[in-house]
Amino acid sequence: MSPVLATVALYSLIIVLGALAGAVVVVLNDRPTHLVRFLAFAAGVMLGAAFFHMLPEAYSGGGWWAFALVPAGFAFLLVLERYLVAHAGEDLGGDGVAASGHTGHPGHVLGLTAFLGLSTHTLFDGIALGSAVEEGVGSMAMLAIVAHKVPSALSLATILKSEGRSRVSILSLSTLYGMMVPAGALLYFIFDAMLHLESLGAKALAFSAGNFLYIAVSDLLPHVHRHGKDQPGRNILALFAGLLLMFLLARLMGHPGHHPH
Repeated sequence: MSPVLATVALYSLIIVLGALAGAVVVVLNDRPTHLVRFLAFAAGVMLGAAFFHMLPEAYSGGGWWAFALVPAGFAFLLVLERYLVAHAGEDLGGDGVAASGHTGHPGHVLGLTAFLGLSTHTLFDGIALGSAVEEGVGSMAMLAIVAHKVPSALSLATILKSEGRSRVSILSLSTLYGMMVPAGALLYFIFDAMLHLESLGAKALAFSAGNFLYIAVSDLLPHVHRHGKDQPGRNILALFAGLLLMFLLARLMGHPGHHPH
């Protein structure tokens, strides 16, 4: 196995285990879980990953044309989520995240809708991971995806639990949801091998950065704004903590074009 594929496999395993851990918390815990602060931190991590790591690397490897794909990535998820993938309802926020661990919606339709919507997002996270590892910033993408997936998996499990699904069903669907990351990475490598496009990794990374920006700005932050009005100062601090973490990691790991492959 090549070093790139081995790295993707390792990072995918970490992400899947993170998603499963989020689900286990819900399965074992009967009390509502408050997610807002963690989501604010995750938004900061995703914004930091896009601005400090993915975008500089994409521009360094693919030039202006790679950079031009950023708004395409943003708009693609916007259209996909708003018009093609049925939404799980406004109470969940754009990313299917329950306000405080309770949904109040009976039946199994909501859980399936949330699962499909979140899994679609996760597939693109996998594409982002594959291109990021190939471009040398895989660890940053992995951190951003984990910070995003753990609360999302926790929320998905909450929705499924509220529908009265069994523990086995909740954990199975949560694992399948996490497995969309290696599936997305595999798709990226298949396209890369078939098309042989020059700087495909840089272009895919730019497109994925647009995805990250969309998830942070359109899904996570609106949810934080809606459900975190009681302690806005702490949520803002959590957001900046995520940004600061990614900024410091960027400084420690060096500038684009000078990273170790």
